[in-house]
Formats: sequence, C-alpha cells, structure tokens
Amino acid sequence: MKIRCLLVDDEPLAIQLLQKHLSQLDSFEVVAVANNAMKALEILQLQEIDLLFCDIKMPAITGLDLLKTLKNPPQAILTTAYREFALDSYELDIVDYLLKPITFERFFKAIEKYLRLNAQQPRLSVVAEPFYLTFKANNKFYRIKTDDILYVESQKDYVKIVMTNRELTAKYKISDVETDLANQGFLRVHRSFVVNQRHIVSYSAVEIEVGAFKIPVGESYKVLLPEKR
Repeated sequence: MKIRCLLVDDEPLAIQLLQKHLSQLDSFEVVAVANNAMKALEILQLQEIDLLFCDIKMPAITGLDLLKTLKNPPQAILTTAYREFALDSYELDIVDYLLKPITFERFFKAIEKYLRLNAQQPRLSVVAEPFYLTFKANNKFYRIKTDDILYVESQKDYVKIVMTNRELTAKYKISDVETDLANQGFLRVHRSFVVNQRHIVSYSAVEIEVGAFKIPVGESYKVLLPEKR
C-alpha cells in the first residue's frame, strides 16, 4: 500500500515542487492538494491521509492552527519560508520542518525520517519486508539492505559502509547512521565502528570478528557486548 499524502500550500509553485519531489518516490502518492487550511480540513474528514505536507503562513488559518484543531492529525512535515516557527511546530510532534526553497536532498532526509519513525508500526511491519537505508554518494542515491551491512566505520566527515559484497563511502556522521540503524540489530562497539550483530563470528574484550574483518572494541563499549554463555 502506498503512503497517501496531502499537500497544503497557498503557493501553486510550492505545491508543484512537492509533487515533483514525491513523483520520484514509488511508495508515496499525492491523493489531494489544498490551497488553504479549511479545504485541507474538509479533505481530512473525507479521506485517510498518512502524511501531511503543510505550509505555515496561509490566509485565515495557519498550518499550526490546523494541526492544533485536528483531534487525530496525520503525521506532518511543515514547509515554510520562516525559521521562527520551528519551536512551536516541534511542540506538535511533527516529523520535520522544511525551509523553502526545499531541495530534493533536504526533502529526502525528511522522508527518511518519516520512514524511520514508522518502521516499527504494525501497518509497515506486518509484511516483514527487508529494512533499507538510503545514502547519497557520488551524486547518486544508493538503497542498501541493512542485512547486507557488515559494519560502518567513521572516517572523519565520512563513513565507510562495508557490505557482504561491496563498500560505499558517503558523507554522513556515524552517530546519524547509528540512529538510523536503531532496532535493526546493530551495535556500537567503538567510537568509530558500528557492527551488524547478525554477522559477528567471534568476540573478546578487545576485538570483534565480523565476517572476515576484525573490529576493535572501545573501552567504554565493552559493557554493551552480548553476554557470554
């Protein structure tokens, strides 16, 4: 089932840009658009919406007021040209806050966050499909199955993702990758290494063998190692 999106903005060009971005994602579909909050309210009463993209500054009723009005609002990504509403918006437990003009790269990060937040929800997990992460490298987006990852290594401003059959280097912080891999069977064993527990062959207090690779264990991470039996 595709993720149903509602776009709300009084600027036609802003709607068109979001439609263009979403058209590049097979699992998302735009089921309705609205140029004001009242129209959006009508749509939400008639249709089931999974993800709401909503501008903040609109005539009569703002996007923030719209969300406050809804008893059971869908998850929302706010889009605006104004930074000053960020704090108020996060009090509404939104997914993300996008500043216009919205680049595809920044938009994609918001989509990734939405997918992470919903990865454990029954609607998405019942199918038991493999979990994927997407990384940008060499001006391309690479979709990687997490089961195939052996370990991730921090290399200053980059991470090296070592998989069963290849490697990829991308500009990310290892702390962000660790967050993305939360609840996916990965373990931080060193300030520079996150390993896939499924591929651990052996381990000691100082070293972990993952596949054919030997990974050092940081002093402060020893307590996190699996219990010996």
